[in-house]
Amino acid sequence: MSYYGKILTLSHIILLGLFVQISGSRLTRWWDMAVGRGDVDASAGLCALAVAPHGYKCEEHQVVTTDGYILSMQRIPFGRNRGGGGTRRQPVLLQHGVLVDGITWLLNSPQESLAFILADSGYDVWISNTRGTRFSRQHTSLDPKSRSYWDWSWDELVSIDLPAIVDFVYKQSGQKLHYVGHSLGTLVALASFSEGKLVDKLKSAALLSPVAYLTHMETPLGILCAKAFVGEIITNWLGVSEFNPASAVVVNLLKGFCNQPGVDCYDLMTSFTGNNCCLNASTVELFLKYEPQPTSTKTMVHLAQTFRDGVLTKYDYERRDLNMENYGQTSPPVYNLTNIPVDLPLFLSYGGKDLLSDVSDVAQLLDDLKLHKIDKLSVQFLKDFAHADFVMGVTAKQVVYPSMISFFHDHDK
Repeated sequence: MSYYGKILTLSHIILLGLFVQISGSRLTRWWDMAVGRGDVDASAGLCALAVAPHGYKCEEHQVVTTDGYILSMQRIPFGRNRGGGGTRRQPVLLQHGVLVDGITWLLNSPQESLAFILADSGYDVWISNTRGTRFSRQHTSLDPKSRSYWDWSWDELVSIDLPAIVDFVYKQSGQKLHYVGHSLGTLVALASFSEGKLVDKLKSAALLSPVAYLTHMETPLGILCAKAFVGEIITNWLGVSEFNPASAVVVNLLKGFCNQPGVDCYDLMTSFTGNNCCLNASTVELFLKYEPQPTSTKTMVHLAQTFRDGVLTKYDYERRDLNMENYGQTSPPVYNLTNIPVDLPLFLSYGGKDLLSDVSDVAQLLDDLKLHKIDKLSVQFLKDFAHADFVMGVTAKQVVYPSMISFFHDHDK
């Protein structure tokens, strides 16, 4: 198998893991719903779609990045009863993971969804939506149908999008903010912190299912998927700049993986991504209605490079001359997580059943943070939680969010 075959295959394994973990026995149903799906009106905005119906005030905002992407943000300035927090409420920014958007923070009831819980607890809540997703597909000059629109990896989320979003909330509120990231939302934050970005505008950061290293994601099933990948598919994928899980070409590719001898996609849910303990049927129904979302193919390749190399680096162009042209050196620069300021308050929560944010990989992250000030680092381990439980699990309101909010309170000054 060619180098690119291995890389893009790993990208699809990641994709399989992300969505099999949610859908489980509903995998075929997700395929049926995904292809040609067009029943969600993005023009209405996330506020009208998922916030206002629950009785919360919600504001739509836009942030224009330095490279022209127009990012959608939603603000829930207070809870339904407007109690707590006073007139100057502490801002909190919620950053979702890969292949989803900001609606993932709103899929449960107001009593179970983090965005609503924070608003009702007196916080000024801001929800971001990554470039290319349903509510953030606009650009000042580029068409989302063009290849140039999708010419970015998660490096640009680190260097451009996240600083722009944090700066916007900081200026709107006049205060430093708390940050909450899940999955890729933790990776881009950690990479930003390692380069000294954001830290002057944050009071703390909560990292749910923290992803920094992906070395321990490999499983026998993953190897079988890699062996099943064929060169003709590789050639086709090298010409695809938008990685859209709802497109027929991706769905057909995933079906092809699941039809390979020895590959059971239902087993994959357990042995590759982990069993989520606490998702209810109505949450899964909503998730399958609104997600997944597109990202750039370069982002998927970049994640696969991290998986392959075991090192967190910027995007590798795989050619010495192109790396030299982009970075001034023949190999991509490393994101050195030991450079994260030791006095930046960090709350980490991870699960024993999470095979995307594997316990061993989190241990490597914690080793990078071993010099962190003791009173600035709080680590929570939940042995029964898997990847999606931290955002959509119905018990997160009892076992994750109270500890996180308490951590925020400790660092509100």
